[in-house]
This record gives sequence, C-alpha cells and structure tokens, in this order.
Amino acid sequence: MTQVTAPKHDAWQILKELGALAPQGEIALEPANSGPLTGLTFAIKDLFDVAGEVAGCGNPDWKRMHQPAARHAVSVERLLGAGACAIGKVITDELAFSLNGQNFHYGTPRNSSAPDRIPGGSSAGSASAVAGGACDFALGTDTGGSVRIPAALNGIYGIRPSHGVVDDRGVMPLARSHDTVGWFARSADVLAKVGDVLLPRDTGEDVAFSDVYIARDAWALADPAVAAALVPARDQIIAGVGPAIDMTLGADCGGLTNWRMTFRFLQMREIWAEHGAWIEREKPRFGPEIAERFAMSKEAAAKTDTGQAETRRLITARLDDMLAEGGLLVIPTAADIAPLKSMSAADSAGFRDRTLTLTCIAGLARLPQVTLPVAKVNGAPVGISLIARHGRDRALLALAERLASQLLS
Repeated sequence: MTQVTAPKHDAWQILKELGALAPQGEIALEPANSGPLTGLTFAIKDLFDVAGEVAGCGNPDWKRMHQPAARHAVSVERLLGAGACAIGKVITDELAFSLNGQNFHYGTPRNSSAPDRIPGGSSAGSASAVAGGACDFALGTDTGGSVRIPAALNGIYGIRPSHGVVDDRGVMPLARSHDTVGWFARSADVLAKVGDVLLPRDTGEDVAFSDVYIARDAWALADPAVAAALVPARDQIIAGVGPAIDMTLGADCGGLTNWRMTFRFLQMREIWAEHGAWIEREKPRFGPEIAERFAMSKEAAAKTDTGQAETRRLITARLDDMLAEGGLLVIPTAADIAPLKSMSAADSAGFRDRTLTLTCIAGLARLPQVTLPVAKVNGAPVGISLIARHGRDRALLALAERLASQLLS
C-alpha cells in the first residue's frame, strides 16, 4: 500500500471548509488493487489506525501520549484492497464518548443539511464528510449510536452492523461488547457495496423479510412532528415487506427506559475498565461534558451489577426470537431533528436520553441497524431505521437498497 503526499483532488480543502478534518488528517492512501470499490473515495474516523500515523481519538493528550500505528486497521486495509482511495482522517468526539459531535478541542463539523444544528456524534467528521461531498463513503464506529445518529441528522445512509461481524482490529475500543465498525454513504447502493467488502456471509437461513414490527413505545419517543413525517415511509415499508405487527417492545424487562438505563450502566462499566487506568494515571484534559461522563463511568464501575447483565440477556433473547423467520423492526432513528448548536444543557440531555432509548435497542441485543434518510422537519433531516436479526446484515442492506428506490422516488 502506498501513502501519497497529496490528494488528487480538493478533498482536503472541502474537509477543512466543513470543519471535519482531524489534526494532521491530511493523508491520502492509494488503492492496493482494483476491485468493486474502484473509483470511490472514503474518509477515516480518527479512531482507526493508519500506518505511520497516531490515531488521535479526538483528544490532544491521547494523541501526544500514543505511538504511530505499525499498520492500517483491518477495515482500512480491506477497503484499499477493494479499490477505494482514502482521502483523509476526520474528527471524532473525544474517545467516541458523545452523540453530539461537538469536540471541545477541535470544533464541530458542519451539518450541511442544517448548518445551525449539530452533526451528531461521535462519528461527526465522517458524516459531515459524506454529506458535504468530500468523499463517497466514510468509516465510523457505533457503540451507542455514533453512526446511526449522525447519519440521520445529516440526511445520509448509515449502518451499525451486527456486533462482532466486522473486524475491528486497529480501532480504539470504547466498550467492547457494544463497539462496532460502521459506515456512511449518500446512497443505499454504495452503502451495500461497502458491506460486500467488509461483511462476512449472512448466518442462518436466507429467509425473506415478511413481518414488520411497529413498536408503539419506540415511536412514542419521537417528537410528534418527526413521527408524523416518518409515517409515510413506515407505511411504504409495510406495503413493500409484509404485514405490520403492532406491539409494545419494552413490555418485558421493565420498559424501554429501563433498557436505556441497563445499557448505560453496562456500557459505562466497560468504558472505565477500558480507559480508567489511563485516565487516572495521565489525567488528560477533557471537555466538561466528556469529563463528566468519564466520572460517571468511574462511579458505575464501583457499583455492583444488580441484574443488568441478566436483563441484557433477556432482551437479546426476546429480540432474537421476535426477529427470527423474517422479522423486521422499524423505528425512528433519532427522537428529534438535530438540536441547535446553541442548545441548553437541559435540551442536550433530553435529546440524548430519548435518542439513546432508541439506539440502545440494537446495542443491547447486538443487532444490525440501517438508517435511511426519508423526510425533513423544519428543513432538517430525519431518518427511519430497519433492525434485523443478528447476522442478517447483507440481507438488511439489500432490503434497504430496494426500499430506498421506493421511498425516495
């Protein structure tokens, strides 16, 4: 693989104008071969290793204290091997621990669809780069919604794959039992082409999607204007896939609010186990909101599991059973349109809690989720999500590609 000294186009300038370029992110990686992605360009979230470079992970102290990578992350290698060209590294929230996309040290990448609003995080630079036209697709990571939410807020496609199916070697971990390598694209067909390179074959029988589960408690989390804007797309999905099954998803295990609390407790314990020793030893400088979250993670790690791991097991079993035999869960991707950059702390917390209640569904059960841009509210994009059984990622991408031509026609 050859690292070149300058891009063959103005992608770096576009990334700079978008505020999406990571510090020392002006890299370009030539394709290793021709292949199915020949002619396509991609950006790399600054959590992924690039040979000879330090993955900054959104924090200057992290970047200063770590060494250059010896080789590319596996996912980067595979994309280059399939003919794609990398055009730069892009901003992430600090250690990927936010859904906002507002980096205290490096700024906020532009949401091209709603410039006065946040882009969503933590894969903010990746979503901004794709939506802003700097590249065809971009790598991100999704632990609690960090691909799905920026994709929805920027009006593009995004996938959080089944947990464990995309090789994450060479990517900074946050919470290992939740972390996934995902990606963004402006079209469903490019999203699927990338999946053909990064995803293994689907597991289980090749059963057609047939039953569409509409979780009324999940839809109730969305702002009424957002829910109303998504209803036409929801109805078209039902018409194109199969009968709707109206149900309450959180009827078991204490309701969806308890699902979110379970997710946050387990995630924060894992985060502190991963990064706590480094934080205690090196005392890095974080932005106020990120520092507060790491403090909460330390507190969670000191508490006893009072049944949260078992609750996750039960939720996973419930969803695995529900989505077997062609089941498809359809929910709003985010609870609202992108908040204004000037939002209050209370508004930020409200958006995060309602949205995390939606994203934790796939996160807890380790399921694949694709978000499609299907509508706008007050000029800002909103997305609808498709969730399938674990290991049905390729089938889900194929369905999304088929539905996209109908929903956006």
